[in-house]
Amino acid sequence: MTRGFAPILPGEFHKMGSFRRPRPRFMSSPVLSDLPRFQATRQALQLSSSSAWNSVQTAVINVFKGGGLQSNELYALNENIRRLLKSELGSFITDYFQNQLLAKGLFFVEEKIKLCEGENRIEVLAEVWDHFFTETLPTLQAIFYPVQGQELTIRQISLLGFRDLVLLKVKLGDLLLLAQSKLPSSIVQMLLILQPGGTPGSGPR
Repeated sequence: MTRGFAPILPGEFHKMGSFRRPRPRFMSSPVLSDLPRFQATRQALQLSSSSAWNSVQTAVINVFKGGGLQSNELYALNENIRRLLKSELGSFITDYFQNQLLAKGLFFVEEKIKLCEGENRIEVLAEVWDHFFTETLPTLQAIFYPVQGQELTIRQISLLGFRDLVLLKVKLGDLLLLAQSKLPSSIVQMLLILQPGGTPGSGPR
């Protein structure tokens, strides 16, 4: 079942814009071709300095570290996101989640797996996937529930992130070769969901 699994790296995540090489000082504003990059960078700075977004960011990182939400915290987070969606930063929330917040959270997941060696790593990967799929992913969906109508949902972005920022970095193919015994059922589930096409209604498409 695992022999045919071949994770495919999708196109690189959309990177946040950056300024080009320094221009002469008398050019105080960006040229027209740079406006999208300028706007993206400005929005990123505004979003990172927003107290409403900081509360969301803190909660998400805590979830990735294994923590949960406090009583009534989900309601407050949803309200913060709704408030941000109504601002000029609203269209930028998904990009920031994908390129910054998700990447940071999945780094903790990757490091946990890399601390183990040999066959033990496949067991740890199974535990990590179970927690991610049954706890972290539903919580992320709940936090970002107000974010609707995007090309990719928070669920899809998170699953693609796990595939590309965790599995490909821990060299899944090598791990599968080391697994002498039968693969844990959660690993089989993970392979089915994260392979191109995925299980209907479950994984990346």
